Amino acid sequence: MTIVGKTIIDTLHKKRKPKKKLKDVEPIIRIEEVDGSELAQDFSDEIEKMLGSKMKSVKRLADTVEDADLYHEFNASLEFDYFNSLLINTMDEDGNYIELGGEFPLEENEHFNNLQVNTLMSDIQVPTNVYNKDPDILNGVYMSEALNDVFISNFQKDPTLTWQFFGSSTGFFRLYPGIKWTPDPNGVVAFDCRNRNWYIQAATSPKDIIIVVDVSGSMKGLKLTIAKHTINTILDTLGENDFVNIIAYTDYVQYVEPCFQGTLVQADLDNREHFKLLVEDLQVKGEGNIKKAMKESFWVLNEATANGQGSLCNQAIMLITDGAMEDFQSVFEEFNWPERKVRVFTYLIGRDMTFAENVKWIACNNKGYYTHINTLADVQENVMEYLHVLSRPMVIDHDHDIIWTEAYMDSVLFNSMAQSLLLMTTVAMPVFSKKKETLSHGILLGVVGTDIPLVEVMMLAPRYKLGAHGYAFLITNNGYILAHPDLRPLYKDGKKLKPKPNYNSVDLTEAEWEDSDDTLRTAMVKGETGTLTLDVRATVDRGKRPLFLKNKYFYTTINETPFSFGMVLTQGHGQYMFYGNVSIEEGLHDLQQPDLTIASGWTYCETDIDPQHRKLTQLQAVVRYLTGKEPDLECDEILLQQTLFDAVVTAPLEAYWTALMLSDTGVEDGVETAFLGTRSGLMRVIRYIGKEERKGNRNFLSPGDKENLFTMDHHPIWYRLAAENKPGRFYYYVPVYDINK
Repeated sequence: MTIVGKTIIDTLHKKRKPKKKLKDVEPIIRIEEVDGSELAQDFSDEIEKMLGSKMKSVKRLADTVEDADLYHEFNASLEFDYFNSLLINTMDEDGNYIELGGEFPLEENEHFNNLQVNTLMSDIQVPTNVYNKDPDILNGVYMSEALNDVFISNFQKDPTLTWQFFGSSTGFFRLYPGIKWTPDPNGVVAFDCRNRNWYIQAATSPKDIIIVVDVSGSMKGLKLTIAKHTINTILDTLGENDFVNIIAYTDYVQYVEPCFQGTLVQADLDNREHFKLLVEDLQVKGEGNIKKAMKESFWVLNEATANGQGSLCNQAIMLITDGAMEDFQSVFEEFNWPERKVRVFTYLIGRDMTFAENVKWIACNNKGYYTHINTLADVQENVMEYLHVLSRPMVIDHDHDIIWTEAYMDSVLFNSMAQSLLLMTTVAMPVFSKKKETLSHGILLGVVGTDIPLVEVMMLAPRYKLGAHGYAFLITNNGYILAHPDLRPLYKDGKKLKPKPNYNSVDLTEAEWEDSDDTLRTAMVKGETGTLTLDVRATVDRGKRPLFLKNKYFYTTINETPFSFGMVLTQGHGQYMFYGNVSIEEGLHDLQQPDLTIASGWTYCETDIDPQHRKLTQLQAVVRYLTGKEPDLECDEILLQQTLFDAVVTAPLEAYWTALMLSDTGVEDGVETAFLGTRSGLMRVIRYIGKEERKGNRNFLSPGDKENLFTMDHHPIWYRLAAENKPGRFYYYVPVYDINK
């Protein structure tokens, strides 16, 4: 190892004649200091441009649905055969396609994670609890057929688009490209687009919710079970921009969580799950007194408004009870009339209808909605009604707010990407009826949207510009991480990888814990632009090895989104960029040597725009571009220039390594592999013995050995450790392997 390492240094640097070597290469190299603020702004501008193109695609979908609905006349007797994604390509015993299951060509597509898709057509998914030939469904599907041409047109305009869709308020889900839908293990299709985060966020504005549940003696047994399920379902409709609390009442008022008494808390995942655990412990006793509970609820909401807390938008009380007996009108006269700023939604639990009119009166006189929940199966559909009511002002005002979701997991990518790059975000937009006769009713037709893999976003901040230890990251306006190299959303359960329960609600301070006073987080949440320097104790090799770095953070907002972009450059390697220049001919020759590879996860050339290019490796794409065979490829000229330079100056190593292997003395005992890596993601590797004979990590530097390769997330471990070593000194890196694997 020592002989090989020494020869590399001598070969590349001519250590005995440094002045002469520098003089030889001075004409073809230059070193420039990196302007971090300018670089961060450039990256942010590119991300803004990319996300802006997705928003334009979604806007075209929304316009198409609204125009199609405007000219569509509802036909209660309409008969229309559409492609049901669950039934397509299904035949009966006679060899004929079943109803709603016609021939629907599918083929594997690399751009869509190698799934079988139809890029010429969308198809329709309908949950099991919705009748797939209901007149509302048939009319909606028929009307939205106009989307097919726009889906295709959007994809042609922007080939980086992934899934495009329309979720209807009636329950059907139109997805492009079309796929064959797989039912759940129990044989049903539980997926309902109206329950998805992107639908709920787009359909309503941020909201403050007080859930008031009756736990008097009459709510025992099944009633209490239904009430608990109703609470959990309401909680599932809330997101990180909403605020919530839960009050249980008998003849007195009690907060489900005493620590949250008299206040509203953010409805993030942790708080919602905490509430669910507490709700399970609710017990019934005594008599119910609605007046006390309603007074307390109005007081909490009024205090939040007065103190500038909560969402400062919609406010609602959700009353869950089996009946209301006492005189409660005075409460609403005192706290809510005549403005009726707080909507009251009521859920009557159980079969007993004795006090139904009272419960209905509460909702109807406070701009809410009344529903009767008789069984557990009724809960989901009835709870969702409140979203349509809350959306009415937005619909009437024709307020097309574009929303962006927090990060969420795409399970298809589990085993194909670095952990922090498994995540997606969705951009979505509500769709309204523009018909004059129903305009004042505020009818929500549904929500359109598209998914955006965060790996595609982070590719716009290429690794080679950030140095050995630098990185980029994204957070939401609530301080939650969208993308960060230290975000690890999966955990190992036996041999399987599973999402962590709170993977999409990890705060920036949990990854950047040196920001102890929240200076960085606060500035980014506010959408500010600036810089911050911190002394950081970073770790590599899954926390086993420390690095002590001085990091400079650069951050700025991404306009028209709720996101902020951050970038880290380290003192030393991150402060400068090295540029070299060689001829294409010379570089191409050395680039095609068998011992050379380039980082497969980096974007030297964009191969995802033209379907013909998707089968090319990055090295193949680079060679075809430089030889003029694919002049239309979009390539990173700066990265190509650096890669060609690195290929030329490291070329002598191949001959040396080969000569050493063939010499009489050969290599020293124990030397299995010689390798070199450069900041352009280029690697040269020679194996002195076969895989089976290796005593160390047999997969070292193989495609599956992500920790020791250049990836979207990081430089190799050995590269980062050596980079912090003093020039001319050797670093011995001894990996610790899991003997149980």
